[in-house]
Amino acid sequence: MILVYAGRRIDPGDGTSPGRFPLANVARVEEDVERVLRQLRPAAVVGSAACGSDLLVLEAAGRLHVRRRVLIAFDRSTFRATSVTDRPGNWGPRFDTIINAVSACGDLVELALDPKQSGTYQEANAGIFREAEGLTGGHEDDIAALVLWNGATRGTDDVTEAFFKDARRRGWPVTEIDTATPSVDPEVPKRSP
Repeated sequence: MILVYAGRRIDPGDGTSPGRFPLANVARVEEDVERVLRQLRPAAVVGSAACGSDLLVLEAAGRLHVRRRVLIAFDRSTFRATSVTDRPGNWGPRFDTIINAVSACGDLVELALDPKQSGTYQEANAGIFREAEGLTGGHEDDIAALVLWNGATRGTDDVTEAFFKDARRRGWPVTEIDTATPSVDPEVPKRSP
């Protein structure tokens, strides 16, 4: 089974984000991610590498020796500056370690999209879905999705919500991990049909 993933980046810490993924929740979300990956046992994870959700999935997959196929919207330097190090936390070195490892395995895809284009991240999501479908040889029933988010839209340009809805529209099982709540029930995060 191939697991596509997406989720919230860490909140900016300037009060502009209503607690979608507070930095204080990283350790709990990290545990939830590892628990889900152990339960689902994917052959590979496919997604991006932004700070917060993406990097937590990639780190857990690395610890569990799961193949990591990473797509970033632009060249690594631009992506690192605009999607990784622009938020609180020490995400830059974590990103560098992961990108170097997946690049060495031939599993890094730099999409070379335009960072100024409005639909760039939706296009990156489409690339993630295509990569996952390619890895299954066209057997879409071998794909599941993991979405790390607060479960609430942030508006019409919410790329995480679009990812969630597209995965469900495709009929893929979706597991959600709550990034906003400081503590959760020790049960495995909820799974949507």
